[in-house]
Amino acid sequence: MNTSTSDSVMARITDAVTEFRSGSADSARAELVALWSEIGPAGDPLHRCALAHYLADMYDHPAEALTWDIRALDAADTLTDHRLTEYHAGLQVAGFYPSLHLNLADNFRRLGAFPAADHHLDAARARIDTLADDDYGTMIRRALGEVTTAVAAGDTTPRRTP
Repeated sequence: MNTSTSDSVMARITDAVTEFRSGSADSARAELVALWSEIGPAGDPLHRCALAHYLADMYDHPAEALTWDIRALDAADTLTDHRLTEYHAGLQVAGFYPSLHLNLADNFRRLGAFPAADHHLDAARARIDTLADDDYGTMIRRALGEVTTAVAAGDTTPRRTP
């Protein structure tokens, strides 16, 4: 992480994500939900966006994940490039949207709400060019194709994610 300032909230989010990936899902979710309460609905948009984005991934049920993915998108809508560069040089809000819309599309798809999924796939496609031709961009583009195919097939089964 190339931070220009120390950010204890982002450090707590990162610690919870690491804990989740190490197998302590319940504890990690509890930590992030408690942190969400501390941040509050008017808190720092970077914190709200990052926390909600990661917390969505900690839920298997698409309705629970959808709740957090909507919160992440709402927070991104109030986030500025200036705030992002205070945290990490080179980040831009525009680069968040393909992934955020992709996640929403996948949740709606899993819930069988295919028109809503299509709407978010269109939104992800509209911003996909903001992503670099790197591993992350390749991963998002591949997932976009997979979710598009699943929506077209009316498939609601969970995707395997890396």
